[in-house]
Amino acid sequence: MDDAVGLDRCFAFINCQLRPADRPAGRDAEARRLPAVTISRQAGCGALVVAEKLAARLQACSPKGAPPWTVFDRNLMEKVLEDHHLPARLAKFLPEDRTTELQDIMDEVFGLRPPSLTIVHQVTETILHLAELGGVILIGRGGNVITARLPNVFHVRLVAPLEQRVEHAHEYYGMTKKAARDFCLREDRGRKRYLKKYFHADADDPLLQHLTINTGLVDYDEAARIIADAMRNRFEVLRR
Repeated sequence: MDDAVGLDRCFAFINCQLRPADRPAGRDAEARRLPAVTISRQAGCGALVVAEKLAARLQACSPKGAPPWTVFDRNLMEKVLEDHHLPARLAKFLPEDRTTELQDIMDEVFGLRPPSLTIVHQVTETILHLAELGGVILIGRGGNVITARLPNVFHVRLVAPLEQRVEHAHEYYGMTKKAARDFCLREDRGRKRYLKKYFHADADDPLLQHLTINTGLVDYDEAARIIADAMRNRFEVLRR
């Protein structure tokens, strides 16, 4: 996704949600509130592609006048954190980056950035706020654990055989096969450590999900359709 286009969608979504005239009150507000989706994924599963296709499907079955379904991925979430007045230079330290504890301590001592727990707290606050608004697809960062108690959130995990994930990363990011393999393995390790360190959760725990899809067996269009159908069955607002 182009960062500029993605950022425009991000702020368009937020501005639309924050307009008082567009926000119904009381029971009507709850009845019309759109659900949200979290996508946990192994690296190279095509999560962003599936999310964009899913957003289009969910938009088609959402009530007339509903805000546009918006995907928040790695780049967009970094921009959203501007709400917390974090300087742009901290972007590389945001969740799922592999910062060692020693580096974390040194950077905090020398005032280079806030400690990682502070940053994770800010990201968590942002994820909860977006999920409560609804109409969003949140990729990664422990979103499924963070929003586990919110009844309007649907949790999905995408998996696939390593060789197919390597091929996708090779084609999607323009990496060499070796670089793509290293990328997938590194990202998987980092995400598992992140979830375990900050949320005491196992990224591969199927009990954290409503639905797990193998994109090695199901193509991206079909994956988006399966998720959208499951959500229509679960949330009345998407059946109107």
